[in-house]
Amino acid sequence: MIHRSCVPALLFLFLLVSGCNALEDDGYLPAHRINGEAMGSYYRITYLGKTIPGLRGSVDSLLEAYNLELSPWVEESTINAFNRSAKGVSLADTKHFLPNLELAAKVVAKTDGAYDPTVAPLVKFWGFGGAEHRQSATVDTVELDSVRAQVGFDKIRFDEGFLHKAKPGVQLDLNASAKGYGVDLISALLTERGSPNHLVDVGGEMRAGGTKNGVPWTVGIRLPEEDADKVSAAGTLPLEKGRAIATSGNYLNYYEVEGEKYSHTINPKTGQVERNRLLSASVLANDCATADAFATVCMVLGPAGAQELIEREEALEGYFLVRGENGELEVVVTSGLEGEE
Repeated sequence: MIHRSCVPALLFLFLLVSGCNALEDDGYLPAHRINGEAMGSYYRITYLGKTIPGLRGSVDSLLEAYNLELSPWVEESTINAFNRSAKGVSLADTKHFLPNLELAAKVVAKTDGAYDPTVAPLVKFWGFGGAEHRQSATVDTVELDSVRAQVGFDKIRFDEGFLHKAKPGVQLDLNASAKGYGVDLISALLTERGSPNHLVDVGGEMRAGGTKNGVPWTVGIRLPEEDADKVSAAGTLPLEKGRAIATSGNYLNYYEVEGEKYSHTINPKTGQVERNRLLSASVLANDCATADAFATVCMVLGPAGAQELIEREEALEGYFLVRGENGELEVVVTSGLEGEE
């Protein structure tokens, strides 16, 4: 494990991936920028070259089609239909569902179930995914065991265009790759529309297409203080052609009851909320959906497990913020990123 630097302890630091350094015009191909709302967050797009007519409308239409299949916030989405069903749903008329499901299957296999998209019932049990926050820190273990019985990737099966569930209570949550997949969709659209040099950001997940006039797009990994206007940088990373970065952490999505903190990272193997010394994990991959999914599982595995997993995957690199044994903040990177800061 490579400790790149230490900074004074702050109890709840969070990491933001920002493209600010990459967005300055450099006198070659002109830069164009559009932004909008996406997946409960935002999208920001910078592309070089000629203006693409109607790009915003095309992006919004693309994301709307995706949401109709996989958004838990769209009532009529395919994933909500599956979760409400007793036996499953047909995927015959879908385009985006199966790629996300296939990615999930790969990550489940590579992580021995530490990543599992059937974790949805546990996410809701702990007060996330649109469910009400718990009102008491006392946990009914019988109820928890009942919910855990609905979880397991072996409880779903896809064949002949139909996604089956083993029991009515089985539900899917594919949010772990959702924003990353959206980034990939937009990146592919830009390339198809004649702009291979671009940077796409959806809610902090990013993918670089081509270069910024011959040099890599650069993203900054930052450590905001409690005062969000005062931001210090943990480091910067170049995104080579086609590379993507996604970040997961427990620094924003949490709540507190009776002195207990509950964060949105749920361990599907134990059924418990996972809080460990890993404060945030940024994963670089060749596509953003993969980076997104692996960043999520890193938070479940903790510092040592995350480091081991990402080092084992040849196409991945990791940038981790870890709370040290003495409370100091450690920036830890995998071997392929040594010297990149």
